[in-house]
Amino acid sequence: MSTNSYESPFCTRYASKEMQYIFSADKKFTTWRKLWVALARAEMKLGLNVTQAQVDELEANVNNIDYAMAAEEEKLVRHDVMAHVHTYGKCCPNADKIIHLGATSCYVGDNTDIIIMRDAMKIVKRKLVKVIDQLAKFADKYKGLPCLAYTHLQPAQLTTVGKRATLWCNELVMDLEDLDFQMGRLKLLGSKGTTGTQASFMELFHGDTDKVKELERLIAEEMGFDAVVPVSGQTYSRKVDFAVCQVMAAIAQSAMKFGNDIRLLQSFKEIEEPFEKTQIGSSAMAYKRNPMRDERICSLARYVICDVLNPAFTAGTQWFERTLDDSANKRISVAEAFLGVDAILNIMLNVTDPDNGLVVYDKMITRRVMAELPFMATENIIMDACEKGGNRQELHEHIRKLSMIAGEHVKKDGLDNDLADLIAADPIFMVTREELAEIMKPENYIGRCPQQVDEFIDNVVKPIIEANGVSDDVAEINV
Repeated sequence: MSTNSYESPFCTRYASKEMQYIFSADKKFTTWRKLWVALARAEMKLGLNVTQAQVDELEANVNNIDYAMAAEEEKLVRHDVMAHVHTYGKCCPNADKIIHLGATSCYVGDNTDIIIMRDAMKIVKRKLVKVIDQLAKFADKYKGLPCLAYTHLQPAQLTTVGKRATLWCNELVMDLEDLDFQMGRLKLLGSKGTTGTQASFMELFHGDTDKVKELERLIAEEMGFDAVVPVSGQTYSRKVDFAVCQVMAAIAQSAMKFGNDIRLLQSFKEIEEPFEKTQIGSSAMAYKRNPMRDERICSLARYVICDVLNPAFTAGTQWFERTLDDSANKRISVAEAFLGVDAILNIMLNVTDPDNGLVVYDKMITRRVMAELPFMATENIIMDACEKGGNRQELHEHIRKLSMIAGEHVKKDGLDNDLADLIAADPIFMVTREELAEIMKPENYIGRCPQQVDEFIDNVVKPIIEANGVSDDVAEINV
């Protein structure tokens, strides 16, 4: 491990080895070579002067990459693709003369970028589905546990812990739908040539447009794609990068919402993220149990959300058929969008793990509910008193005044909420303390929360799980 030069924290602290491999030199350059093999094989099938022996030689050396030679070649020619053409030719002397025949740099560069994004999206999807499954299990477990619901971060009415979890889960479902859409529309660049006209291939095939089209079809089929882009300049539209990274940013938004909610709930002492036996929360305050996992989710999410501006600007500043100012930027921005989301999902897998994930403190939740519930029950109390013959307007005014008194007892005097006692002592309400206890059972104020959770799981989550399955990924937090 180098300690005297910059290393990306995505590699040393955050992203999984699996996602790091997708954006590695090995993945990139072996894919280049697979594309050269596919090109040679297709050209052979369509009658060009390419032999099976040459194709076999290329195929046998896909993983035989001399990186030192490639680096030296690039110093000489200042062109990464030609450096690797020369390096590939060195270990394939018989096929050297037909490598990259008719192609331009973006044949390997852009097609590889599409393949890498496709493979990275598969990893993201697998982890996203598992997080959805785990959150649904959490929602089901706590669908009937009443808790305070908030508007403007002020106690409003009641919801349940499980119902709130469906809100987190549903946003991830929306992201999954967007991810599936982008995966479904992803197309290979194909063999479009220097400015997208396929002129070089028309020359090779002596003007046979059917063979030029078949060449693309064969390449796409070998690389696992059903289609190539219908038209292009030298590159595929950089809007593709933006569209894909936009989904990554959307996942980051959902994760940030989840992370912030958990951080707030942990400050209320209602729900806590995992905290290991040997974990230290603070170097100074030994009692601290900081929500470092959810803080990291929010931090990485902010980076990914901001990062999506890079491919947006790149897409807008491509001049005519292409410029090269996209290259340096997209090498970083696209990779880091995926590495960031991979890291976020790894943490979410850890935090939502059914066995060792979120800790719910039900007694603290109930205690906080009961401190606010007398205020929330006032409408029901008025209605019950009206049924017994009371005047709605008089009842409303009495309960308004008593609520102000109880509020002062809580805020000014630091006492418990005694609104129920005040109401029971006022004969206008015609209700006993025991009757009020029945009225103020939290489960009376959660509406359809349990049914909504059941319906969400049955109608939304289960079809996703049935269609995709759930992986056995075990999330590990590196640091």
